[in-house]
Amino acid sequence: MKNRINVTIAGQEYALVAAEDEQYVHKVAQHVDSKIQEVLSEGRASLVESAVLAAMNIADEYYKEQESAENLRRQIKETLEESAKLKMELSEAKREIFKLQK
Repeated sequence: MKNRINVTIAGQEYALVAAEDEQYVHKVAQHVDSKIQEVLSEGRASLVESAVLAAMNIADEYYKEQESAENLRRQIKETLEESAKLKMELSEAKREIFKLQK
């Protein structure tokens, strides 16, 4: 179900339609607003330029987080592969010990 949610970004009201709940949409809008306000506070850019620069900053954060997440996935995969290898070695060692005890 889609929700109609009103948010304010850079002093402008927007009526959004979203599948997400209202709290989430407000959280996202506040993030965007804070990024625009951050650029505006430097006083060198118009609202449109600030919005573009804020979008660039948000996109930069997104791609860095994506890269970080990919690195974590790779580390988890390597750890799981190492764990499986060690498990197999342990199993082989137990079989060898069992053979030697006979």
